[in-house]
Amino acid sequence: MTQQTAGTASLDDTASARLRDLARLAHEQDGISVGEVLCGLGRTSMAFTILFLALPALIPIPGPFGIVFGSALALVAAQIALGRRTIWLPAFLSRRRLSPSVVELIVRYSAPILARIEAVVRPGRLSVFTGGTMQWLLSFPIFLLAVAIALPIPLGNYLPVFALVAISVALMARDGLLILGALFVSALAFAATAGLIQMAVTSLNAIGS
Repeated sequence: MTQQTAGTASLDDTASARLRDLARLAHEQDGISVGEVLCGLGRTSMAFTILFLALPALIPIPGPFGIVFGSALALVAAQIALGRRTIWLPAFLSRRRLSPSVVELIVRYSAPILARIEAVVRPGRLSVFTGGTMQWLLSFPIFLLAVAIALPIPLGNYLPVFALVAISVALMARDGLLILGALFVSALAFAATAGLIQMAVTSLNAIGS
């Protein structure tokens, strides 16, 4: 990895600035793999790892991005729960390569969401909710949100992704109040996912009867 990639791991950077750095790097080297991103982020950027893996599931591009990145997020959440400080992904996920056009789409679609969240961020607010213990506790809703993203449910990604984006930005800024807001959105996402699953099962039963 280049020095430029490592530079994106600075905790002083905003999420949107880091994404723009990744977009520039992907353009310069004609694409970037998930493994390259995680390697460059290092051990201090767990929150940005969650953000980076959640955003592709939000973008209307062809391919099983929800399943791929939802599975990766579930693995990340499990490793946070186990207390790991570095992220391991299996080779088929780590080698998953994103083209410059896909990275640019991610930045373009996520920028308005990040702008709204970053506008209300207050670094250090209720920091008791952003420490290591809270990050461990958050691994459980993160895992459930990741499963919701991986499920092939039409329109089922938006609330889970929005909740994960809010959680990751709040952790980067150490904004505990935003963490609490993200947990509320997570609860809404769980309820919406359960409702969509129930509707799908009801429809299948109706077709089969």
